[in-house]
Amino acid sequence: MHGPASPGWLLVALCAATGAYCLLRMRSRVEEQRRTAGGEALMGFGMAAMAVPAAVAAPPRWAWLVYTAVFGAAAVRALWTARSDPHHLHHLMGALAMVYMAVTMAVSPGHHGHHGGSGIPLVTGALLLYFTAYVLRSGARLLPLGSATAGSTRAVGWGDRPELSRACRLSMGIAMLAMLVAL
Repeated sequence: MHGPASPGWLLVALCAATGAYCLLRMRSRVEEQRRTAGGEALMGFGMAAMAVPAAVAAPPRWAWLVYTAVFGAAAVRALWTARSDPHHLHHLMGALAMVYMAVTMAVSPGHHGHHGGSGIPLVTGALLLYFTAYVLRSGARLLPLGSATAGSTRAVGWGDRPELSRACRLSMGIAMLAMLVAL
């Protein structure tokens, strides 16, 4: 977010690539997967935009307010859809984390680059704990299960590959951790 330029650009590339893959996932035949992929694409591209190093392009204060509004709306949508699918609770946490970071950046524009100088330590710590647990859980779900998946011969399109969508979520979780640490 607001640290050295090289890691910032790597974070931008990771988030943009993840957002692009999520756009591909929106071509799925399953409606719920399309909706989920759309929310994750928004998150990926939003994270990419927020991760642009401040030395290159310091966004004006109003941009942080736009991020707050967009991800606030995404949080409301995730809360609404979480009534029927608990997976959207993670989308709610991601959107709330983005709102928190955008508000923090809008309120304290002069503290970027000072680790621990922005945000509320308790909230930042809670979000770091949540996303650390999420990353560890997501990483464990990517481990091969042996012969359980070897028998599948059905052709699956890019939008319906569960291991790729898990890898996508894992990379966004890692990126969120990096952004929270740099806050």
